[in-house]
Amino acid sequence: MDFYNEWFMRFAPEAYRTQRVEATEQVESALEQTSNLMEVSSSIFRSSPEVLAMLRMATAPPIARDRLVGLAGVPRGLVKTLEEGRLPTRMGAEELDANLGKLSEVISKLVDDGIFPWIAERREPSEADVRRAATVVADRLCGAQADPIVRNAQENRQLAAIERWLEARGYSRIGAGQGLRFDEMELGTFSFRLNVFVERDASTIRINIPIDVVVMPHVSKPEDLPLLIEAKSAGDYANTNKRRKEEATKFAQLKRSYGDTVRFVLFLCGYFDAGYLGYEAAEGIDWVWEHRMDDLAELGI
Repeated sequence: MDFYNEWFMRFAPEAYRTQRVEATEQVESALEQTSNLMEVSSSIFRSSPEVLAMLRMATAPPIARDRLVGLAGVPRGLVKTLEEGRLPTRMGAEELDANLGKLSEVISKLVDDGIFPWIAERREPSEADVRRAATVVADRLCGAQADPIVRNAQENRQLAAIERWLEARGYSRIGAGQGLRFDEMELGTFSFRLNVFVERDASTIRINIPIDVVVMPHVSKPEDLPLLIEAKSAGDYANTNKRRKEEATKFAQLKRSYGDTVRFVLFLCGYFDAGYLGYEAAEGIDWVWEHRMDDLAELGI
């Protein structure tokens, strides 16, 4: 907990500020494309579908994704697809036009006049007006995504720490490119975010599951599988106990596909209490604390 809290106090604000600067630039670009929100029409979604995420934060009040779906009466999948920067491929042109029109109508009616006063005043905004509005909307965007921003920064930091530890011991990183199989890795190599094929359930349907770190120890027998490490961090107890089944499910799928010799451990930082740890231990899952990284050596790497 102390390790996580110290990191959060030192680095999380900077990670958030960096993301906000990037978001502000994206909002300014979106405002330019919509003539500073003077022209919100279906055509903007066709040319730049990803601006919808910004537009949801430009209203009074800001609209959650599901709330927009309900107000506009459009399919939920459409909003999700647009915010991923794509147009749906299975929706006819006429239906798509009608739904995009509904979205633009809702956004236009709910635009926040306090942030965009020039719309009601029917005037061209100054550069200062646009910059101020973009900063406010960017802050709303980052506020809605604060947890993922911090979580992503923490995950990247954990992986970087593991990489330094492994390289100091003579391991070489290889890319998780197409065709790389975790059970065919060479001795003394490791990879990040490698997909592993597993059987989803007794139906033998095979799916890919991502593994954060895959390490093939320097000293291994031909039949040995790499060590699989899942990096986890948490800033509170509630979310860890809500999600503790995820690791158990992943481990069960791995054992079903590769047998009981598969090794799967957690790399933990933050608020993991006895309830969480007890649950994982009961499922046969061990862990290493980030503030005691040298414990990784006890796993044979």
